[in-house]
Amino acid sequence: MIASTRRRFLSLSGAAALAAGLPPLAFAGDADWSGDVDVLDDAWSTLHPGLLRYQTREDLDARLARLRADWAAPGTFRDRLRALSRVTAAVRCGHTYPSPYNAGEPIRAAMYPDRSLVPFAFRWLERRMVVTADQSGVGLFRLGDVIETIDGRTTESVLLDLIPLARADGSNDAKRISLMEMRGDDRFETFDLHLPLILPLKDSAVFGLADGRRIEAPLLTLAERQAARPATDDAGDANPWTLDKGVDGIARLTMPGWALYNSSFDWRAWLGGAMDDLTGDGARGLIVDLRGNEGGLDCGDVILSRLLDRDLAVDAQQRWVRYRRVPDALRPHLSTWDDSFYDWGDQAQVSTERPGFLRLTRWDDGGATSVIKAEGRRFAGKVCVLCDASNSSATFQFAQTVKDAGLATLVGQTTGGNRRGINGGAFFFLKLPASGIVIDLPLIAAFPATPQPDAGIEPDLAVATTAEDVRLGRDPQMAAATRLILSA
Repeated sequence: MIASTRRRFLSLSGAAALAAGLPPLAFAGDADWSGDVDVLDDAWSTLHPGLLRYQTREDLDARLARLRADWAAPGTFRDRLRALSRVTAAVRCGHTYPSPYNAGEPIRAAMYPDRSLVPFAFRWLERRMVVTADQSGVGLFRLGDVIETIDGRTTESVLLDLIPLARADGSNDAKRISLMEMRGDDRFETFDLHLPLILPLKDSAVFGLADGRRIEAPLLTLAERQAARPATDDAGDANPWTLDKGVDGIARLTMPGWALYNSSFDWRAWLGGAMDDLTGDGARGLIVDLRGNEGGLDCGDVILSRLLDRDLAVDAQQRWVRYRRVPDALRPHLSTWDDSFYDWGDQAQVSTERPGFLRLTRWDDGGATSVIKAEGRRFAGKVCVLCDASNSSATFQFAQTVKDAGLATLVGQTTGGNRRGINGGAFFFLKLPASGIVIDLPLIAAFPATPQPDAGIEPDLAVATTAEDVRLGRDPQMAAATRLILSA
């Protein structure tokens, strides 16, 4: 499987190398960054396996030409970041974007330079901005408040301008909308980065609410936003998951993330033991909560191994790359955590099946299927998986497997990702030399064996959240999954 997310790679040595040795940044409005577009074009054309999955070469050339003009003309950092974000978003790849996680501190400071962040967390529910947490410090906003305008601009129009800047696979706009929420669970929220690109705010703003109130509130800095996050969110080597057994006999496994690449937490042993214990404890059912989880490692395979009574053969999406060895001219602009990505050697094989690509055999045997082995103590109880539009990499693939194999009931909302295949698995961090901006560049593409719709995975039981649910503190997806298991 291709399974990876780039959100939390800042601690890796590759990202640290990027932070060191950045050239002095020319943030003056008359600096010419147009040469960076040639570097971007060269790197993408040589290395990016999904570059033309959803756009033509002519479309790309036209977008890059506009970016060259924008980056040669006078403009602020945010003007230029907006222009770049439109180009990266047009690739329609959930792993291709200018990343604050993998940039150096000077770039992050330019991305979040002032007091311009809204003083609350929120979700887009039916395309309405619904407050989920007050961060003003003085209780200006209530749970379930619907924000209709910001400084006179309707929030619906704000969302429409934000969607074209968001990274997502194919036509899956649900993922784009999910990224433009401010849930408060990321160090660098996508919404916080992009709102100032389309709606310049500074120091304070006036928020118009659906109930007629108008609230003038101070805005936040990045440091203030991050201070409001849970203290355990960056626990590093600690267990990020919880498993609770309720009085109703249902075990609830909450997994906010699977990005454990650089953690010493022995997640395989813990998760395997937890799943084995479910049978011994006589749990009536299991709810796996993957909401907000973009992916990471293939942690879901351990769960699947305890739901099987025999080994499961799943369709193996073949892996494809665009290069065997990175050209020397590109090496100074790239960094990663695994130097073997610079040269695949004989693991990248020429194939007539997909012209312009090389078949990557590094992690598989080239068969039409891969196997998830039945291991440990099988749990035979009812299983529900709570899913939403954030599930776009390893969690997308997990959702697809449990649905296809009938191993669990998906409850919630359509996933992110795309059934036509995604790009990921291995990455370079591409540093543009004049601007210093860093773009995540996925190296491996997966393609399905048969034609598939340009969409995510639909839940078996669709359950939406309303502003009233937020106001009353209700969790409709968890409640629906609970009812489903208790009725079994």
